[in-house]
Amino acid sequence: MSASISIGQSLLRRRVLLHLNPTSLSFTQQVRTLRRRTLASSMSYDIQLAAAKKAASVAARLCQKVQKALLQSDVQSKSDKSPVTVADYGSQALISFILQKEFPSMPFSLVAEEDSGDLRKEESRETLHRIMELVNETLASDGTIDTSPLSEEDVLVAIDKGISEGGSQGQHWVLDPIDGTKGFLRGDQYAIALALLDEGKVVLGVLACPNLPLASIANNDQTISEDKVGCLFSAQVGAGTYMQSLDGSMPTRVQVSSTENPEEASFFESYEAAHSSHDLSSSIARKLGVKAPPVRIDSQAKYGALSRGDGAIYLRFPHKGYREKIWDHAAGYIVVAEAGGVAADAAGNSLDFSKGRYLDLDTGIVVTNQKLMPALLKAVQESINERASSL
Repeated sequence: MSASISIGQSLLRRRVLLHLNPTSLSFTQQVRTLRRRTLASSMSYDIQLAAAKKAASVAARLCQKVQKALLQSDVQSKSDKSPVTVADYGSQALISFILQKEFPSMPFSLVAEEDSGDLRKEESRETLHRIMELVNETLASDGTIDTSPLSEEDVLVAIDKGISEGGSQGQHWVLDPIDGTKGFLRGDQYAIALALLDEGKVVLGVLACPNLPLASIANNDQTISEDKVGCLFSAQVGAGTYMQSLDGSMPTRVQVSSTENPEEASFFESYEAAHSSHDLSSSIARKLGVKAPPVRIDSQAKYGALSRGDGAIYLRFPHKGYREKIWDHAAGYIVVAEAGGVAADAAGNSLDFSKGRYLDLDTGIVVTNQKLMPALLKAVQESINERASSL
């Protein structure tokens, strides 16, 4: 045993030293960082992934309950005027609480969309009480989480755990408690999106998509039938992507579309024109020769559908000045990557989740399989240049 450990340590040391810059003033720090990254690359994240699936599934039940009986009093506006429901806050509080309970002795860092600022205002007291009730009802009905009822302050504290800035060091959970709030309010697609960063890399991701049909939506059929919807996608670095029903069926491995012919490809884009330029996407599709009409759905459910081959391309081109947040893409990114896909910005650069709460991008995000990506990027650049020259 000792010989095996010695050999492993020797190989680790050799690998670390090969990547060092001996002239750097932070030589020792480089050794420590590279050793952590080397060890992390060989780690299994099975325990964290199981906890993430549990947390997202429990949160999905809360969201389903709210969506089924959505009351006007359950919807308010945040300071930035975007719609938010008690489900957004309740989902974040639940996931934050469950993850902390699953790993009580580990440092906890959460990069998430919501904070309790608006909820602490006097006019939000009724909303806060409703959130607390929903969280406690969901925890009690789950039956696997041993805890006393949470107080309103407990809920606020759990929500505010999401203020982390993330970054390139350590582990950080990344959460969008309801991605696609407008879709949620319409009764359409939304996702609970949870990922884990380790040393700036996305190492696992979970997408709970309560309204996504278990069957393919390749033919634009997003009809919601209660006994045939509710998908849970999960992925771990180096271990593939799996899909199961939210009610607990056995996971099955999924793969992105293998098509090499753009004419056979279909593409996803945001439902809301305000979220992505539909005109630019149409131009790109024409250049590629895509014949199928776009499939427009809300949220990172698009990443999930793409990971199982429902479509071959996802295009997202926000309007100028918009900055992408890491929680809008981290979980979806690894779900597609581990299913054999690739995501990049419009210039072909890999997505970098190590810079904090935002992604630094060139123009937009394109996702497809590896065979289609070169032709897709060519069409993207041509369309972007044509648009720029026409302004």
